[in-house]
Amino acid sequence: MFQVENYSGDRKEGYELVIMQLQALVDGETNQIANLANAAALLNQFLHDVNWVGFYLTEGEGLVLGPFQGLPACVRIPFGKGVCGTAASKRETVLVEDVHLFPGHIACDAASESEIVVPIIKNGALIGVLDIDSPIKNRFDEVDQHYLEQFIATLTRYL
Repeated sequence: MFQVENYSGDRKEGYELVIMQLQALVDGETNQIANLANAAALLNQFLHDVNWVGFYLTEGEGLVLGPFQGLPACVRIPFGKGVCGTAASKRETVLVEDVHLFPGHIACDAASESEIVVPIIKNGALIGVLDIDSPIKNRFDEVDQHYLEQFIATLTRYL
């Protein structure tokens, strides 16, 4: 049974703990949707000052909404469009300090001010992206990027 953990102290230690919790949550489970749902819930519980945490999954020539925590969201995003589509097409993390300055930003939640999107790639194939929004400008930094990329690397082994 999962118990809520109050994360305190060093952010790096917090991220390392949440990655270990992820591994415990998904170990032995082969269902992709279940693992993505638990991963989104875990990050939503861990991260502060966020208003949306979830996944978009590759389908055809774009992304389709997957498991998430937050307000209802855009269902389909073409590759190359918005922050998610850009991260997917470039296959690299995109960190946006102010979404209003990002050309072609797709506003699913009007409260979002900053965003980070991490691609999920397994065996050379794009599975989808992790998308996290915040109602605060400059919410995400290189520490978040580093550990969220590690989080996705851990999760990918179970997808």
